[in-house]
Amino acid sequence: MKATWLLVSAALPLLAAATAMPGAENAPGDPYIWLEQQDSAEAMQWVHAENDKTLAVLEKDPHFEVFDRAALAIAEANDRIPMPLYLHQQIFNFWQDAGHVRGIWRYSDPASYASSAPHWSTAIDLDALATDENANWVWQGANCEPIAERRCLIDLSDGGEDAITEREFDVDKDHFVADGFRLPHGKQHAAWQDQDTLLVAREWNPGELTSSGYPYIVKRLRRGQNPDQAQEVFRGRADDGGYGVSPEVLVDAEGRRAVLIVRPLSTFESEIYLVAASGVTRLAVPKKVEIQALAQGQLIISLDEDWTRGAATFRQGSLVALDLAAASRHPDELQPTTIYLPGPRETFLQAAVTRDGLLVSTLENVRGRVCLYRRKSNASWSRQPLDLPDNSTLAIVDSDRRGHSAFVSVTGFLQPPSLWRVNTGAIQATRIKELPPKFDASNLAVQQLQATSSDGTRIPYFLVAPKLLKTDGGNPTILTAYGGFQISLTPRYSAITGKLWLEQGGAFAVANIRGGGEFGPAWHEAGLTTRRQIIYDDFTAVARDLIARGITSPRRLGIEGGSNGGLLMGVEFTQHPELWGAVDIQVPLLDMLRFESIDAGASWVGEYGSVSNPDQRAFLASISPYANLRRGVQYPRALVWSTTKDDRVGPQHARKFAARLSEFGIPYFFYEETEGGHSAGANLEEKARTNALELTYFARQLRDQ
Repeated sequence: MKATWLLVSAALPLLAAATAMPGAENAPGDPYIWLEQQDSAEAMQWVHAENDKTLAVLEKDPHFEVFDRAALAIAEANDRIPMPLYLHQQIFNFWQDAGHVRGIWRYSDPASYASSAPHWSTAIDLDALATDENANWVWQGANCEPIAERRCLIDLSDGGEDAITEREFDVDKDHFVADGFRLPHGKQHAAWQDQDTLLVAREWNPGELTSSGYPYIVKRLRRGQNPDQAQEVFRGRADDGGYGVSPEVLVDAEGRRAVLIVRPLSTFESEIYLVAASGVTRLAVPKKVEIQALAQGQLIISLDEDWTRGAATFRQGSLVALDLAAASRHPDELQPTTIYLPGPRETFLQAAVTRDGLLVSTLENVRGRVCLYRRKSNASWSRQPLDLPDNSTLAIVDSDRRGHSAFVSVTGFLQPPSLWRVNTGAIQATRIKELPPKFDASNLAVQQLQATSSDGTRIPYFLVAPKLLKTDGGNPTILTAYGGFQISLTPRYSAITGKLWLEQGGAFAVANIRGGGEFGPAWHEAGLTTRRQIIYDDFTAVARDLIARGITSPRRLGIEGGSNGGLLMGVEFTQHPELWGAVDIQVPLLDMLRFESIDAGASWVGEYGSVSNPDQRAFLASISPYANLRRGVQYPRALVWSTTKDDRVGPQHARKFAARLSEFGIPYFFYEETEGGHSAGANLEEKARTNALELTYFARQLRDQ
């Protein structure tokens, strides 16, 4: 969950609503184009006025203080599992709590980490760093040199933006390198070619970005060089799609290295290049593939489309291996071998490397599986399942590519997260950490149900509800989904939802609709571009199934979703307002006729289509929530929120949608957090507050009235 809000019961006079602002010529008839000026004084004045109205209602609601206190206590609890990162023979972890609001990057030796009370040493205190530099730093990760593992690029953003700065850190000495690599603020990707050389994709000169705002030029930057001395290695095109060209370096257990460049052509298509001393060579792989790992000298590749080589066809959804040495010699004559072939209700999720082979996580009917694959002398792969809890979500957290161990997390809706250490030599998994229960689940049960969509397809969904569930339609229920970009929604433990919603008698449902990745690439592709209405029909079918079963009713049914899921919420709000008692629209896309012109929107044309294509434009106009609001329709009071620092989707969609609601006299809540990027906040306190606001909203809309 996320949050931000405002209540209005009549049309709010909008600041400068009739004023033409730059860019208005690209949106004829749009009176709110001025709200797309993300940081303008006029737009921010409007935002602050809206926030004041929202907080005056929601923060004064009797639920809010209780929810905020409980959510923060859960978020800051010291019994959370510190998720591990193998680095330089230590276990590293990024941690936030009440004493470390921005967070610390810390480490422990593996034996101590496995104990109930690990001893930690601090490598970076982000609170102290932000204070010393008078900066608004938000941790975005560590990008570490993969051979010696002594140097890392630390990624920091201003307030949670996608744009980052990167600076070199010495893991041995626990300090930043005084004259080390330092990449200034920007949307960029870097990889360590060796201990003294980076491959960097960034905006090297003004304007050298794609239309989505991402880099398309890769240069080699050697230690001691200024950026203007970097040597160009690869150049894509300014009209490339996706998130920009990206260098990658993969290393296997034996120290073999693959230096790659991935050039995205569109949202889901790319070209893969090998970088060698002799130059850069394209690998003759299909465009819809993803490099996953380097294991036992084999490039591990997942296929999102069929690949035919001679008489053999490697099926969409498979995991295949390419011999790196052979691919380097003959990049046009590749000979893949199959590692994993999914069944009809299965999909690949992750791959990770240890000295013993390749760990692979998959879903089988939205239930997690992890297996170890080993390459045999005849180039085929053996498979050994790991004995891990069934009916759970399993995720590979990290692996020691030089050693024999990995960490796997296990969780479920009512199953607190646990961390398991896997010995890949012995094929054994041992639970070493577990979160104590954060809510009373003794009277709750999980069911996997199915609804029938408009084309007859069966759509699975999970329901978490009281065991003695009454089927009189009176259960306050929150339904969520995502439905895009091949992202799978799986069971997970949410302590805050459990404590503040389920424990109070509410129900919670997760729909595995098309557009996601729960059943492989074809499940995703069923809802691309002009076929997208089926995604929305799937969600509507699940809602109607919940109502038909007597689990809930429109008066008691709330829905929530963020980002692409926020678009889903907006479409459901406009297409079926009669089905919902509450609609929580989080960091959303909503103006689908303008999305390509806002922040990174042009990178998603492969998912949504483009207004430059007449057929796709007509479809986008038919579903765009901003374009399809109507006067005189009885809509539920929505919660629409975003953050000023969101440089991915941007707050513009949420602002304009709220302004249109106000114009039409439709009651709504709006809130815009000033920090947090494309998320609910920049720290635990902000995120807890967001959750409290959301659950206050749902309590008001679904329980109290």
